[in-house]
Amino acid sequence: MRVFPETLASHHGNPFDRLLIAQALEEDLRVVTADPIFRKYGVKRIS
Repeated sequence: MRVFPETLASHHGNPFDRLLIAQALEEDLRVVTADPIFRKYGVKRIS
């Protein structure tokens, strides 16, 4: 499944974070962040 930042729901307005979210979803990665909005996208977080 390909994930593109422009196809993500607009929970997060920061374009760089949207790139991180897309990359994390595409490659099944965990992201080091305290930002709770990442959860809305189903991204695994290390906080």
